[in-house]
Amino acid sequence: MKKIFLLLLLLPFVLGGKAQEDSLQTNRYVMRATLYGAGYTNILDTYLSPMEYTGPEIRILRESMRMTKLLNGNVSAQSLFQINLSLTDNKAETGSELAGLINWNYAWHYQFRLAENLKILAGPMIDLNGGFVYNTRNSNNPAQAKAYVNIAGSGMVIYRFRIGNYPLIARYQANLPLMGVMFSPEYGQSYYEIFSLKHGGKNILFTSLHNQPALRQLLTLDFPVGNMNVRAGYICDIQQAKVNHLKSHTWSHVFMLGFVKNFYLIKNKKKVGMSPKVSPY
Repeated sequence: MKKIFLLLLLLPFVLGGKAQEDSLQTNRYVMRATLYGAGYTNILDTYLSPMEYTGPEIRILRESMRMTKLLNGNVSAQSLFQINLSLTDNKAETGSELAGLINWNYAWHYQFRLAENLKILAGPMIDLNGGFVYNTRNSNNPAQAKAYVNIAGSGMVIYRFRIGNYPLIARYQANLPLMGVMFSPEYGQSYYEIFSLKHGGKNILFTSLHNQPALRQLLTLDFPVGNMNVRAGYICDIQQAKVNHLKSHTWSHVFMLGFVKNFYLIKNKKKVGMSPKVSPY
């Protein structure tokens, strides 16, 4: 009887140690993906021109995702880094615009495991953006800088399924900016006035859904090809703003293709590629 009582006292410590070990093992699994894509974009920036410019866009996306120890190991951390570049023309083909944007997102998702093959993820996200739009026709105000930071809400659905014996992983993700700050010149104000003449103005503005209705959506499908894991994807990137009596939007539709790797981080920082038993993805 005393032995049983002693075992009952020790059981929580044993289970706690095992749970901590399992959590440590789990958060060492990392999913990383690199995708390259091309598509179509529509750009409007009334600071530069009242006309819309359309044309091709190229994009690179790098993603990293891993489990954390937060909330009993049910929270995953995701990093998304994107670079896109486009060359567009107006409808009359009388001018061109060169545009580029660097975007970095970092999100924490709580994972709701509804079934063995179905997960819903939701949580907050930090959204950082910086870029430019250059108009080849303009001589006075030829370029517009893009700089804005948001706190966003992010949601994701991950579904694992098979066609025969062929494994597939489908994902849909949506990131919605909720509030942030944005740099913008005032209507009719030049960058020379802002930075050289030091003319003050409302150039750092609060943004929310009322003046920055934006949405980034990502749809991907993972499938094995030989010893590689391939990912095909589609990005619908809707960036819009109306500040300082200026309107701007960038609507991009891009098809992506790349590779996925799963790693296990060991103590000496080496990485061993493998298919994890407890994947963050």
